[in-house]
Order: sequence, then C-alpha cells, then structure tokens
Amino acid sequence: MLCRSKFAMLLAVLALTSWARTAAADDAEWKSLFDGKTLDGWKEFDDNGKNWEVADGLIHCKGQGGGGLESVAEYANFELKVEYRLPKEGNSGVWLRIPMDLKPHTDPSYAGMEIQVLDDNAPVYAHLRPVQYCGSIYDVVAAKRDFTKPAGEWGKMDILCDRRHIKVTLNDHEIVDANLDEQTEHYDHHPGIRPDRKSGRIGLQAHTGPLDFRNISIRVLP
Repeated sequence: MLCRSKFAMLLAVLALTSWARTAAADDAEWKSLFDGKTLDGWKEFDDNGKNWEVADGLIHCKGQGGGGLESVAEYANFELKVEYRLPKEGNSGVWLRIPMDLKPHTDPSYAGMEIQVLDDNAPVYAHLRPVQYCGSIYDVVAAKRDFTKPAGEWGKMDILCDRRHIKVTLNDHEIVDANLDEQTEHYDHHPGIRPDRKSGRIGLQAHTGPLDFRNISIRVLP
C-alpha cells in the first residue's frame, strides 16, 4: 500500500508540474520582433550586406545571393509566429537556434535547424525529397503537404520550439510534430538538433529570389 501511495503521489506531482508549465506558457506575453519600420533587433550576414530592407511596412529580401537575417537576441524555448509571401518558385526558411558563435560560411540550416519555406507547387520542385518541402525540419523531418498558399499570397507559420519538441503549424494545419531525440541518425550531419544545442538566434533565409516577411512575433516559454 505504501508503494502505491507513493506512486499516486508521484503522479499527482507530475500532473501538477505539467499543469504549471502549461499555465506559464499560456500566460507568456507575445513580443513583436519587427516594428514595421526598421530592422532593429536584427543583423544581416549576407555576403553583400545589402540584401534586406524595410519596404511598405514589410521585411523585404532582394534575393541577391545567400545568407540571411538573424536576431540579435538568442532564444531557447519559444513559440514563433511569422507570415511570409513568396514569388513563383520562391525558396526560403526560418532558422532556429543558430549558434551565437556561427563561423563564416557555416550553414545555419545545419549548425542550427531550418523550417523550410517553399513554393511547393512550382514544377521545378516536383521531384524533391519529402524533407525538403514547406514546413519540414529541413533534411530531417518531412511535413504533411498540400497546406501552402499559392505564390504571391501570404502564408502564416506557427513554430513551437520547446526543448526537444518541434511543432509546425502552417495556415492553421499542424504539419510537423517531432521529437528531436528520435532523430539520432541525423546528429552527425545536423549538429543543431543534438541535445547539447539548447538555444540560439532566430533567422530568416535569403536564397535565390525576393520575398517578404511580416507580423513576426515570439513568446518565450519557461
């Protein structure tokens, strides 16, 4: 009886801890990462240094080469909301947990991790691997498909990055729900998903064409 009593007490404590964590997350305040006027709080690491600008209240990428835009602050556990608009054949990504000491010419998609942003329906992308389509944890976990908006329309993405749990919701449809502890076969090629990578910067990827971002907000989780 004593063992059962202790076990019941343990379950009660775990349930209370889970409830407290959920309540704290629900109470967390959303903070905008883009003021609609400037790139304050962000820094560019493109080769030419002139790939990103604010135009018409949007973060606009000119699409001149690679690189990207990364937050000055780093984050560990959070929920991120972002809206994006791609042209036809558009290709980009949202980077998570980029190392603070990212070395030159190091790809954040591997040093951290990338949530793919892509014009899935473009014929040029008809034969990609499943882990390369929109919303996927790039090259690691494939997303459910057919929930993207047509090129030229605004899509919205909600990304939960909570310890080892990554969840992606695209246009109100949950398309990824992954536990990074179950992706051990990718650890060598993707050090950014290993257990020792607990925090880092958030980034927006510049690929080969122009695109826009808006309504970027975050709430930090305990």
